[in-house]
Amino acid sequence: MSYLDKINDVYNHIAQGNAMDAFEKYYSDNVDMILEDGTVVSGKDANRDRENEFFGSVEEFHGMEVQAINSNEEKGTTTVESWMDVTFKGGNRVKIEQVATQKWNGDEIVKERFYGTQQG
Repeated sequence: MSYLDKINDVYNHIAQGNAMDAFEKYYSDNVDMILEDGTVVSGKDANRDRENEFFGSVEEFHGMEVQAINSNEEKGTTTVESWMDVTFKGGNRVKIEQVATQKWNGDEIVKERFYGTQQG
């Protein structure tokens, strides 16, 4: 399976409401995730907690779209441009536009960095 196939599978899981299944399947135990503000969250356990906190704060999911997705198979990197429209608990509806880059080692993402904005 190519890196492009793998990252497509990750985002298909997200679109189907199964983001954490993809997280468990594709993310390394030692993954570093770099948030939009530059904060580095290290390790699968800490990132699992962060992801669960985010999805737990969503009251309603209105949709998402992957606008661009590509890979560099030789370097083991992928990049995804996407948006999602969510309403958080408390009624704040936002459109999150994001670019995420992933560094792969074999079948696992070892580093992911997010760049993005929120409107709403």
